[in-house]
Amino acid sequence: MWRLAKNACWEVGKLTGTMARELQDVDLAEVKPLVERDETITGLLQEFDVQEQDVESLHGTVHVTLCGTPKAKRPVILTYHDIGMNHKTCYNPLFNSEDMHEITQHFSVCHVDAPGQHDGAASFPAGYVYPSMDQLAEMIPGILQQFGLKSIIGMGTGAGAYILTRFALNNPEMVEGLVLININPCAEGWMDWAATKISGWTQALPDMVLSHLFGKDELQSHEEVAHTYRKHIVDDMNQSNLHLFINAYNSRRDLDIERPMPAVPAVTLQCPALLVVGDNSPAVDAVVECNSKLDPTKTTLLKMADCGGLPQISQPAKLAEAFKYFVQGMGYMPSASMTRLMRSRTASGSSVTSQEGSRSRSHTGEGSRSRSHTGEGSRSRSHTGEGSRGRSHTDTRLDITPNSGDTAGPKAMELSS
Repeated sequence: MWRLAKNACWEVGKLTGTMARELQDVDLAEVKPLVERDETITGLLQEFDVQEQDVESLHGTVHVTLCGTPKAKRPVILTYHDIGMNHKTCYNPLFNSEDMHEITQHFSVCHVDAPGQHDGAASFPAGYVYPSMDQLAEMIPGILQQFGLKSIIGMGTGAGAYILTRFALNNPEMVEGLVLININPCAEGWMDWAATKISGWTQALPDMVLSHLFGKDELQSHEEVAHTYRKHIVDDMNQSNLHLFINAYNSRRDLDIERPMPAVPAVTLQCPALLVVGDNSPAVDAVVECNSKLDPTKTTLLKMADCGGLPQISQPAKLAEAFKYFVQGMGYMPSASMTRLMRSRTASGSSVTSQEGSRSRSHTGEGSRSRSHTGEGSRSRSHTGEGSRGRSHTDTRLDITPNSGDTAGPKAMELSS
């Protein structure tokens, strides 16, 4: 009897060991997501905790949507859209994507719609004076006070990027980081002004907006996307309100930012900044110029290959990946997992390394530099260069190294397809 029991235990142990070895060989490459593919994060948040308010501010009323409960001692992600859009059309594809779910678990999101640009907005009365771009930036502190928010990580596109940059220059203590898509830091020149006037005479309002959002090649190669946005502008947006917002953006003044020099006072951003632009975007030159005016120790330029004017819509997974490691570099989400995009590229990492040799995380012959954020750990970033600046990204892979431990570690960023 004892021998039979001993044999039985031995068989059970053998079976358990076999199962353990087999489990170790299982590749758990994909776990069932918390959000199903036919669901959206925004939809789920609306079911639980979404505050949607018209906030009275210094220069009028602004429509604000707060998703999630703000966490103590942690900034909120605040978004501001471009002309011809509102927060839904500008950011829903990004924030509804599976890749952003891990980020929205750590941060609440505050979407700001410029006055009169939200769905169902009524027309302003005759004689109404629309706020200037500077005044739109001055409305943000009142929004933060309304919801009891202390600081933000801003994400702006086009006009929204300009507004958030102006806000950060005026209130550096309220901004921990900025993601600026298609930013133009310059006032409209005489040639631009003349072109805008001529376009206003010869083009319908939707076509003017589309030429701002998309490049010519993109409009021709993605006719369905252009048709969708034209239909949104015509059917869903208040045309007179949109015209006022466009005029305010076209009347913006120069941000007057300067690249800081030793012992020379300069107006510049005090927070880390991630500049994003697609290589087919009409805003490429403006973004590169903005990049040349910012502090190189706090600024990263991501130029996304095979991408048009709206990377948050055409390539949300890549932008979510870059955004996650951007906030990691600020000291948040230190234990965040690699995304599906990183996992898929990790498998081929050794072959990429062997092909590039010593280049690895820097760009041969184009320089690299090390960056440090005071109080937020240190990280190293590599960029391809434009002359001695080392700023433009022209490679053909995504190389974002996750941080380990509780502090922000070395990181190299480069984004393309």
